[in-house]
Amino acid sequence: MERPENPPLQILAVYGTRPEAIKMAPVIAALRRRPEAFAVAVCATGQHREMTDQVEELFGLRPDLDLGLMRPDQTLNGLAARALEALDGVLTARRPDWLLVQGDTTTAMTAALAAFHRGVRVGHVEAGLRTGDLARPFPEEANRRVIDLLAAALFAPTGRARAALLAEGSDPARVHVVGNTVIDALRCLAPGEAETAAAERPEVLVTVHRRESFGPPLRRIFVALRRLAVAFPAVHWVYPVHPNPNVRGPAREILAGLPNLELCAPLGYRELVRRLARCRFVLTDSGGLQEEAPTFGKPVLVLRETTERPEGVEAGVARLVGTDAERIFAESSRLLTDDDAWLGMARAVNPYGDGHAAGRIAAILAGEPWTPFLP
Repeated sequence: MERPENPPLQILAVYGTRPEAIKMAPVIAALRRRPEAFAVAVCATGQHREMTDQVEELFGLRPDLDLGLMRPDQTLNGLAARALEALDGVLTARRPDWLLVQGDTTTAMTAALAAFHRGVRVGHVEAGLRTGDLARPFPEEANRRVIDLLAAALFAPTGRARAALLAEGSDPARVHVVGNTVIDALRCLAPGEAETAAAERPEVLVTVHRRESFGPPLRRIFVALRRLAVAFPAVHWVYPVHPNPNVRGPAREILAGLPNLELCAPLGYRELVRRLARCRFVLTDSGGLQEEAPTFGKPVLVLRETTERPEGVEAGVARLVGTDAERIFAESSRLLTDDDAWLGMARAVNPYGDGHAAGRIAAILAGEPWTPFLP
């Protein structure tokens, strides 16, 4: 049989954590809708087993390869070493034309490095986010810079991300402003999926898990949260606790026993979106929630000293409050008691994407015309 004149590009998409799976799902779907242009293989490293299983079911992801790299209490170096070796074997066997990774995880960084070693082109989804501080977020800031240095295609979500890449000397021909694929993911949910009945009482959604907050910063956040729950007994505080023992232990120690503070297991993405749609505001150190909340007009108080997503702060829908207990209490109290302050932030203005990022990425890989994202 004759080989087609233009055989489909062989694409290997790699993810390991739930946020990666959520943001890669629309890209994988867009590529798979075009079998004449792309042959897609999906590799999951198994870094967040239970949480990625939920996302895979929701978005219909079926990994072709599952490396099962997760180990209890694993170190970053241990994970990186196992991932680099395992992914080298995958690349040798599959010989893809492109390897696609998303974001700033150890999985993404090691996959990009393994591909670079094997001469495989890397496409980086969500390139160019920067705080300028290698310690915050740690190790994500360094991971993202390494990937951006190695990538042949830099899929920047915003104009600010593109500017950061160009300031570092990236070739403009490699940088493409496509929007953030998490907005695509929200739009991929079935009609009505994000709709929910109003809560019986005001709710605040809390997520805290960043590695650089382990220890005293995390305890300060929890002290503030306990004080808020006591001061506002009519408010339902919802905190899905990350399974990392560095988070789970202090959370149970400081926050247990409060009748209006719900410590629960990590929520499935469907339920997380429902809670997000009905809450009054969000207290988080998560990058993804900073991007998702503006879609629903929910103010975000960012529990970090810096953010690689300043667009929300500039748009007035997010505010950096750090890990100081007094400031967290004051800013949260303001959003609960001052309707004008809440309304000033509760605007459905999303500077991160328009729901068409995955289609742009597919067009770029196929060498077709496309229109950049403009917020």
